[in-house]
Amino acid sequence: MSAPQKTAVLHRMVMPDHVCPYGQKSLWLLRRKGYAVQDHHLKTREETDAFKAVHGVKTTPQTFIDGIRIGGHDDLRRFFGEKVPEPGATSYVPVIAVFAVAALIALAIDWLSMRAITAMLVPNFIAVAMCLLAMLKLQDVEKFSTMFLNYDLLARRWVPYGYIYPFAELGAGVLMLAGALTWLSAPVALFIGGVGAVSVFKAVYVDKRELKCACVGGSSNVPLGFVSLTENVMMVGMAVWMLAIR
Repeated sequence: MSAPQKTAVLHRMVMPDHVCPYGQKSLWLLRRKGYAVQDHHLKTREETDAFKAVHGVKTTPQTFIDGIRIGGHDDLRRFFGEKVPEPGATSYVPVIAVFAVAALIALAIDWLSMRAITAMLVPNFIAVAMCLLAMLKLQDVEKFSTMFLNYDLLARRWVPYGYIYPFAELGAGVLMLAGALTWLSAPVALFIGGVGAVSVFKAVYVDKRELKCACVGGSSNVPLGFVSLTENVMMVGMAVWMLAIR
């Protein structure tokens, strides 16, 4: 005899002008875990406020299993033993994503141009990574420059450098990828990479400061450290290599 299907009760906002995304995620998660869901829609703001007042909660969706309130989407994930990142927790995921995408693009460029993997794979990877990192910084230059000021030695002496940096990184990356104006791109990359490497090394390994890295933009939770240092060292290495083969 088969066991009875597990059931859950979900209350979520489903309105003409708004469908709560966390409610949709909760519904999907419950069904994925094998629950039959009694899906109750809160169709107006008044109905939602009344529900929250009755149950003494501040947010929706709310899930109930066996008559016990589990909570919102994050609480539901914890209930099922899934990992939920804490607000503000540090993460290397943004940097890993950038480097992974840069590697794939570099592979595609190599294959498109030569139908083979060549020695240009690494330079192309570094150039593409520079462009992607610059793009993330350019999404909000103001936030980037503010976070950058926490550790960059030159920006702390001359604030405009924090605004110039993303454009310089993007310009150098594009020129390196195109193999054009090496006399300009290589010195720029050498300069910003060198200053960046020294700044990160001093902040992390000399001053022992725990800071967030601005490498993927001003809203990231990537810790300043080895990854940030690697980014700058790659730029320096790329610049030196390009100057050497001129």
